[in-house]
Amino acid sequence: MLPNHSPYVIAEHYGTLARLFPGRIDLGLGRAPGTDEATLSALRRSMRASDRFPEDVQELQGYFRPKAPGQPVVAVPAAGTEVPLYILGSSHFGAALAAELGLPYAFASHFAPDMLQSAVEIYRSRFRASAALAAPYLIVGVNAIAAPTDAEAKRWATTQQMSFARLLRGNPGLSLPPIDDIDTYWSPHEKVAAHRMLAQSYYGTPERVRDGLTQLAEQTGADELIVVSDVYEPEDRLRSFAAIAEAML
Repeated sequence: MLPNHSPYVIAEHYGTLARLFPGRIDLGLGRAPGTDEATLSALRRSMRASDRFPEDVQELQGYFRPKAPGQPVVAVPAAGTEVPLYILGSSHFGAALAAELGLPYAFASHFAPDMLQSAVEIYRSRFRASAALAAPYLIVGVNAIAAPTDAEAKRWATTQQMSFARLLRGNPGLSLPPIDDIDTYWSPHEKVAAHRMLAQSYYGTPERVRDGLTQLAEQTGADELIVVSDVYEPEDRLRSFAAIAEAML
């Protein structure tokens, strides 16, 4: 969430990581503050910081390039690391900016699927090749939970569904253990709203999830999928990821 931070400080942090782990670090940049005014104040930022997002991205790019002669401000040890940047978004704004700057674009359809197809079209149609990227590179976010049975996967999914219900109530918090019947937890209105936000979700056996992810990749032409497996127990979450990976192979 770049508006929450100074580009210079982010360059220092990620430049340090890139020196410690060469070739292992990339950086996704989102425009939304992702928090409230009180937290932004604690970060010494303002709600208007997001208005500078395009300029901040370009400033950050400059800090990762090799030091130029006479460059007045150098982020040490970021200069020359060329950390790859990705634009993250859930609207047309991020798609247009990623296209204009010639950067990879990741769409957050795992919680905001409404504009997925139109944002993809904007990104591809307006893309301009850059030193960072010769052709569009699209990443699509998707919720996926794989379990031995459909029923078990759907039960695990109630953890994420409750989180979205609490978000709609204005009462977000830590994840809750899964329950047998999600309809006992949320109201009809919350159910409709949450299902809309979670429309890009696949829960079930590994084969069912594989079919859904394959269809999504074909529909969008995505180069890569980011899979969110929001499962309460860490061991079950790892099992879900492992089952998805094996099924996709």
